[in-house]
Amino acid sequence: MATTTTYTVTGMTCGHCVSSVKEEVGEVAGVTGVEVDLATGLLTVRSDDPVESGHIVAAVKAAGYDVAGQS
Repeated sequence: MATTTTYTVTGMTCGHCVSSVKEEVGEVAGVTGVEVDLATGLLTVRSDDPVESGHIVAAVKAAGYDVAGQS
């Protein structure tokens, strides 16, 4: 069953920021799709099975940003 989880990312200010987050999160095992909205800071992660949020948060931090929340 497909899963969609939304996170709020802080610190992004440009298109390069969006690309960095997309690239890092896209490399997390199990992730099948990543959307990042610069204006709202929303990161939407799609996967076939639930992905542990800690892996997503670690990927965002590896890109240089922070996660302020998850929904």
